[in-house]
Amino acid sequence: MAIAAAAAAFEASALGEWIRGAGQAYAVANVVHLLGLSLLVGPALLMDLRLLGLGRAFPLAETVRCLGRVAGAGLVLAVCSGVALFSADAVALSTHPLMRLKLALVLLALANVALFHAWAGRERASWTATVPVAARACAVVSLLAWPAIVVAGRMIAYV
Repeated sequence: MAIAAAAAAFEASALGEWIRGAGQAYAVANVVHLLGLSLLVGPALLMDLRLLGLGRAFPLAETVRCLGRVAGAGLVLAVCSGVALFSADAVALSTHPLMRLKLALVLLALANVALFHAWAGRERASWTATVPVAARACAVVSLLAWPAIVVAGRMIAYV
């Protein structure tokens, strides 16, 4: 019940009203969300593949640092625009099974990023030929989670 009330309040908020009624606001938020997802998921997957041993010609520490920054910027865009998009139809989306799945996967993916950084820390600079098993496990989780988030989000409109 608390979720339904919070969703109704969020949908009725100034942001929700603005995104639904301000000309092209919803369309712009949607485009920004797709741009954010592209900047997040593409580099994240490339980084994961590098952690798993592909692209060894690229220095690991520099690759992770550079792609991580791009993915971080994409995450900021995706979250901000996602909140705006959610506000437009929060009541319906808060009960949609795929939206709930998407949010659970986002939490999993973000927890995975936090674990990677906690385990890797500054040690990434010393990784050369062998990436620790924990970092490779995080890469596998990431390779599965981020595309699943995109698929779940896209399927919300069709199910």
